[in-house]
Amino acid sequence: MKFLGNVLATIIGIFIFFMLFFFGILIIGAIFGGESEGVSVKSNSVIELNLEDIKNDYAGKFKDPWVTIFSDGKNIGLTDIINAIEDAKTDDDIKGISILNDDSQLGMAQSKALRDALEDFKKSGKFVLAYANSYSQKEYYLNSVAKPIYLNPVGDMDFKGLSSEIMFFKDFQEKSGIKMEVIRHGKYKSAVEPFLENKMSDANREQTSALLNSIWNSVASEISKSRSISVPKLNEIANGLLARTPEMAKTQGLVDIVAYEDVYHNAIKNLLKVAKDEDYNKVTILDYAKKVATTSKNTDANDKIAIIYAQGEIRSGEGDVDVIGEGSMRRSLQDARKDKNIKAIVLRIDSPGGSALTSDLIWREVELTKKVKPVVVSMGNYAASGGYYIACNANKIFAENNTITGSIGVFGILPNFSQLTKKIGINVEQVKTHENAARYSPFVPLDEKLKAVTLEEIEHIYKTFVTHVAQGRKMTFAQVDAIAQGRVWAGSEAVKIGLVDKIGGLNDAIHEAAALAKTNTYSTQNYPEYEKDFNDLLANLPFSKSKESFIKEEIGEENYKIMQEVKRLQAQKGVQAMMPFEINIK
Repeated sequence: MKFLGNVLATIIGIFIFFMLFFFGILIIGAIFGGESEGVSVKSNSVIELNLEDIKNDYAGKFKDPWVTIFSDGKNIGLTDIINAIEDAKTDDDIKGISILNDDSQLGMAQSKALRDALEDFKKSGKFVLAYANSYSQKEYYLNSVAKPIYLNPVGDMDFKGLSSEIMFFKDFQEKSGIKMEVIRHGKYKSAVEPFLENKMSDANREQTSALLNSIWNSVASEISKSRSISVPKLNEIANGLLARTPEMAKTQGLVDIVAYEDVYHNAIKNLLKVAKDEDYNKVTILDYAKKVATTSKNTDANDKIAIIYAQGEIRSGEGDVDVIGEGSMRRSLQDARKDKNIKAIVLRIDSPGGSALTSDLIWREVELTKKVKPVVVSMGNYAASGGYYIACNANKIFAENNTITGSIGVFGILPNFSQLTKKIGINVEQVKTHENAARYSPFVPLDEKLKAVTLEEIEHIYKTFVTHVAQGRKMTFAQVDAIAQGRVWAGSEAVKIGLVDKIGGLNDAIHEAAALAKTNTYSTQNYPEYEKDFNDLLANLPFSKSKESFIKEEIGEENYKIMQEVKRLQAQKGVQAMMPFEINIK
């Protein structure tokens, strides 16, 4: 036995040695890899705009530098990309921008902000060209700013209008015995409708149709301006699928040249006066953005505008670049409030909502901050439900035309498996000291008294939500209630009904914040700075990412999305102030 023990100890020792060696190599590689020389931009260069690694406005920063070292991102956000394009306008080494086979994860409002930056870049007299093997509708919206637009001869164009698809689970619940007990306020709060019905309600269809048409009108008007094609003509093209092939797209004026990629690159060489048998100088947008971000700018400004990014679902805890947590958000607002050099705050929100309690805690921090210095909200793709909750008391609110906002309503979901347990022969009994001691159990039928108590809680939160909005927007409770009920609005409509002050992007919000603070010379400072521990660091190591890729490969992308949606619903605890549905525009 002693011999076997020695052998086992030796094996464990070797295993530990190799693990330490492996981690040591990773750490050394990360440290020295991160100390590579800065990007050098050659004269007569072109920026290649590929955004497949860009998802959020803000890439985040962390108090622990090890987390940054092992982060799977590029530490570059869309805001950095837009700043880089602004810088490239006056960079003599940059002659133009090439949008090449762009496949981005950006939402519509983000695409609008980037599109505006490219339009502004063109005013410098420099070129913006685009080439793709195929264009999705969202990609074409961004690429339509270019001139000329190239399309592969055997590629395709997706230009057919917008749609939203919602799955309903009522029959599935009855057949499986797994039931979601829903308690809600708001006739438009259709986040929970799939558990109650087998088809879309008239109220939900009304709001979804109005929202899609509003977003489409915004998209079509921008394309119309860039391509000199009337909106009615664009609608005709979409209805008839008249641009589905490269030649048809060219005939309709949506693209300029049908050719292979080598022809596209030769055209750029011609613009740069480079011989066809030579390569032209390129720099990726990520590298150029890193260069701009790390180049010190001479400024005498002591005044600062804080930009606090709120991205993702609203949940309890610290949060990160994909989740709005009360820890990082409240700390950021407190730090900005106490910093004497920070004269105003811009809260950049891109969120469909989430926890009502966390939303209220952040709302309170905004309320306290507003008493000390101006707070201006800039809405991104979404600022709905809980996302609007944390925005409603700002001094000013900006949104893009295609921002999705509103959804002032709350709901609760209580999973119930009592029918399932009965089907498979499981009986659950409870023993309690008081009538309501057991409160809620997923394994026994939902008690009517519990339903009534939960509805009372939801009504209380809804009343609080509407009251906050009424006070923040200087409206009556009745006025807010009439446009609330969980209904979502596009930014262009939200301005008309008083939920938003102005149409504009992040830069417009920053300028407004500076004006309210009465400062003309200022710099910006980004928040939050996230607090991560060693476990978070390990979660970002390359081998820990393989599980997601493996599952996607085994069950397919669409099934993986369904699985993630079920997982997301299971993670929702407490009353939710959440946007009623997800719109995925491709």
